[in-house]
Amino acid sequence: MSNDNGLQQTRPVLIVGAGPIGLTAALALGSKGIPVTILEAEHQGRIRPGSRAIYFHKATMAHLEEISPGLGFTYARNGIVWPVKRTLFGGQEVYVKQYPAPHPNELPPFASLPQVEAERFLYNACLEMGVEFIWDAPVMDVQTRENGVIVTTRGGIEWTADYVIGADGARSVVRKAVGIEFEGPRSNDFFLVVDVLEDPDDPLPLERVFHYKHPALGGRNVLFVPFAGGWRVDLQLLEGDDPDEFGGVEGVRKWLPKVMHEKYADRISWVSMYQFHQVVANTFTDPYGRVLLAGEAAHLFAPFGARGMNSGVPDAILAAHAIHEALNAPDSDTAKRAILAAAEERRIAALYNRDCAGIALEHIQGNSPAMSMKREVAASLSPIIPRLGRWLDEGPYGPKSGPPQLTTKY
Repeated sequence: MSNDNGLQQTRPVLIVGAGPIGLTAALALGSKGIPVTILEAEHQGRIRPGSRAIYFHKATMAHLEEISPGLGFTYARNGIVWPVKRTLFGGQEVYVKQYPAPHPNELPPFASLPQVEAERFLYNACLEMGVEFIWDAPVMDVQTRENGVIVTTRGGIEWTADYVIGADGARSVVRKAVGIEFEGPRSNDFFLVVDVLEDPDDPLPLERVFHYKHPALGGRNVLFVPFAGGWRVDLQLLEGDDPDEFGGVEGVRKWLPKVMHEKYADRISWVSMYQFHQVVANTFTDPYGRVLLAGEAAHLFAPFGARGMNSGVPDAILAAHAIHEALNAPDSDTAKRAILAAAEERRIAALYNRDCAGIALEHIQGNSPAMSMKREVAASLSPIIPRLGRWLDEGPYGPKSGPPQLTTKY
């Protein structure tokens, strides 16, 4: 309940950020009967362009199902589960896999839907749970102490809470305010992400297709991923490429017809250029154990293996578990140990995911003579040694198993 006094507010737990990870944290806390308030810098009904994170692992849907029964199946029902995936090398198919039809009573191995849709389902579930939203409330400062946190939002409003979950993204004000820093490298390579709207009257086959060295684009790698309502096209630029030549809607219109039907050049809905970071926060909590970071506030990975969103969900859920344990702890030392344990576990997971994403990045674009030869040999021998084709297909996603310390997958 609020202690409404104009510029002073009190809540047991605050979440900063109403993106998918903040919404997940709210559901996880609410499922344990903990009242929760979300502070969001932007206005209600904001529209964020682009499909953004589109690929949800089965483990992620299972996590959502646990904290909000029916939500995981909502993702599965509204997303796309493509029946076929293909990998080509220089225009020649080296691997194909057929997926069995999903069983209606089981979660599929994955679901592909735009992040805006995923957020809408999360938001509606939060409303049903009674989560409190405070919009247009950018955080200006966060101060932690032994017995709680003070969060100051625009206008000098002070919010006092026992615990805070920072889910406010890559430029996290929460992380910076409590003195936590990112550690790790940044990729020098440019990647272009393009959304195109599907033609409902003449749709493409539902297949995920990855091209090593697409012959129509000068040997650049191209990935095609269907999602509900459209296609994600990822283009990896080569060293020395001018990003301006390929980026922007006009730049995309020049090369897209070389890899898709020309009609899609007029169906472009979003274009974004990235240089990927591979960074992890040096700690996921403050010295007092009152703040926990989750999602991109805590880590940024190359997108291979879809580890960002899919690791942010267990970040949020474990943070909620730890806060519930801390709120019910018999003493402050026990409470702090619960927070520190969760922070360390998810940092271990983040370091592992960063390494896996790095392995995948090297696999698809490493230009060392040894890696180049491995790819060429695997492609040439894949017709007679199928596992080499599978190696080419699975490489862009990195290792699938996780470290044994994790209680939540990814």
